[in-house]
Amino acid sequence: MELRHLRHFVVVAEEGHITRAAERLGMQQPPLSQRIKAIETELDVQLFRRKARGVELTEAGRVFLDRARATLAQYDGAFEATRSAARGEQGRLCVGVVPTTPFHPFVPGAVRAFRAAFPLVLLTLDECLGKEALERLRDERMDVAFLRAPVEPQSLVVNPLLVEPMVVALPSDHALAQSDRAGGALSLKDLANETFIVYARQLGPAFYEATMAACLKAGFSPRLGQEAPRITSALSLVAVGLGISLVPACMQRMTMDGIAYRRLKGNAQPKAVLNLASRRGEPSPVVRNFVSLVRRAARNFRGEPEKIGTT
Repeated sequence: MELRHLRHFVVVAEEGHITRAAERLGMQQPPLSQRIKAIETELDVQLFRRKARGVELTEAGRVFLDRARATLAQYDGAFEATRSAARGEQGRLCVGVVPTTPFHPFVPGAVRAFRAAFPLVLLTLDECLGKEALERLRDERMDVAFLRAPVEPQSLVVNPLLVEPMVVALPSDHALAQSDRAGGALSLKDLANETFIVYARQLGPAFYEATMAACLKAGFSPRLGQEAPRITSALSLVAVGLGISLVPACMQRMTMDGIAYRRLKGNAQPKAVLNLASRRGEPSPVVRNFVSLVRRAARNFRGEPEKIGTT
């Protein structure tokens, strides 16, 4: 018995009439009658009672109808699930995020938009520092990653998304936080005599390198204090008065007692870049859908017009 034979049986049961069922199936009545008889012979049961104006199901026929419909639904569901997976509408996705990215409104907004567009994709977030994320991308423990660090292409595709300024985090009782300029911007030269708290120097060196480059461009070599493993622990050190730190502007959303944030001005102002990295030649349609959606969201976030034919 083949699946198409089950469909023939279901249509006859629904129509209650062989001729009408044959018309609906686009076939002749005699072959359909023969098919129903062949099914009954194979099962060794009577599925229909013949009436003057059609057929009706026997008790065995009603049970078989329920099972036939369930079998066809499962079969059709398997086909649709396969097609859906091929379109990237189902599957799994592991997204890497470095510690600063969840504080930028773009990243959680993009993730929410993807989950709304593809609700059947099981999405997980994996927080790690930049070098760890690159390793996990390359050995396929992670599918895509929001990164701050510049990335050498090699086996990865890097999509630049956004650029934001960096600001200085000061102890709230610091003279520069309490001065008349408290509401305005500071020059990096104003910070030449301060102790800089750096963070993730080895595993996520992007901000350390940006801090050093900006200070040198401003004409001084920064005095380094205690090194913190992550940006949140660096801010904790700033809050207790052990130094200052340059952080992405989005970190101002993290309120902490003892911290004051001030904007920076001048040509040496450091920038924080947000990238999305994925493997080159990525075969997964789920990953391709995510990258495409994030790129479009970044253009909209920057206020750029949608480009026709661009994904």
